[in-house]
Amino acid sequence: MIYKEFQDLKLSALGMGAMRLPTGGSDADIDEAATEEMVAYAMQNGVNYYDTAWGYHDGHSETVMGRALSKYARDSFYLATKFPGYDLSNMDKVEEIFEKQLEKCGVDYFDFYLFHNVCEMNIDAYLDPKYGIYDYLVKQKENGRIKHLGFSAHGSYDVMKRFLDAYGEKMEFCQIQLNWLDWSFQDAKAKVELLKEYHLPVWVMEPLRGGKLAELPEEYTGKLNGLRPDEDVPAWAFRFLQSVEGVTVVLSGMSNMEQLQKNIRTFETEKKLSQEEMDTLLGIASEMLKQKRLPCTACRYCTSHCPKGLNIPSLIELYNEHNFTGGGFIAPMALMAVPEEQQPSACIGCRSCEAVCPQQIKISEAMADFTSKLRG
Repeated sequence: MIYKEFQDLKLSALGMGAMRLPTGGSDADIDEAATEEMVAYAMQNGVNYYDTAWGYHDGHSETVMGRALSKYARDSFYLATKFPGYDLSNMDKVEEIFEKQLEKCGVDYFDFYLFHNVCEMNIDAYLDPKYGIYDYLVKQKENGRIKHLGFSAHGSYDVMKRFLDAYGEKMEFCQIQLNWLDWSFQDAKAKVELLKEYHLPVWVMEPLRGGKLAELPEEYTGKLNGLRPDEDVPAWAFRFLQSVEGVTVVLSGMSNMEQLQKNIRTFETEKKLSQEEMDTLLGIASEMLKQKRLPCTACRYCTSHCPKGLNIPSLIELYNEHNFTGGGFIAPMALMAVPEEQQPSACIGCRSCEAVCPQQIKISEAMADFTSKLRG
């Protein structure tokens, strides 16, 4: 196992994420015996970082992971969980939730604790002092019940910047969605650079984009096999991350023993990508995105002609994300912060924007399709 230095700790470069544990059918029905077997194998093979959260597996992940890890000495692993700010109804319950999390996990302290999912929808609430979230969590760190404090973010660069400008002084790490596709698609490269400015190490979530980067069409697989015949497709995602400066822990939500064993084998060695390999991989990402993305360049000619004043480039960006992912929560979550009169459903189909679009995008059709998919 590769280990990365973080302050005075040595963390396994591969962390076990507990969002996609083996189940007996429904998401809430975690197969506890299979999970314990996976944790045992992970512990035996050098994984020492375990990441759970309040809402994973309908609230059962923390409890199951707590029981699985209780079989090992407390100083033999690092446990991370998060304050569930993805649900605005939780914002005034930070103390109640934190105490319950300690109880569910069966521990006296958390090694790592995060503001969960900082994004457009909750940034104002996270920064609002009336909820006392920041003050409470900083106090728990001072009391030793949180060893290291950080945040995870699915929001834009600007949202992350707002959070860091307010709380960056006390943050020790940041967890972002980072993979070779989102390097450009979600502008993850710029987010990595932002964290570098604040001297914050990077924790990675969604290294395989929910499994979408675990398999590729044959035309792309052939290109990668020509460069590294002994490396399978998922390993390329991890080698990419080993090549990004600042990456410390890569979290993978493994659902079975086979996935865990393969990932551990990959993390036995660090094999960074050459420039040729990096260019090939990012070239594949570009080709994949062209197939499913509207070619908006954010020139904003459209916005000056929209009678409803819609932020069309922003909406197209979210539409592209929603289309490529095949749904998901990122676009709907971001739109929760957008007033009703600025939603894609507010488009009246007048096509004034299309008359001036250099890319000849059928914007009105995209907004109608987006509206339909969001309601669907």
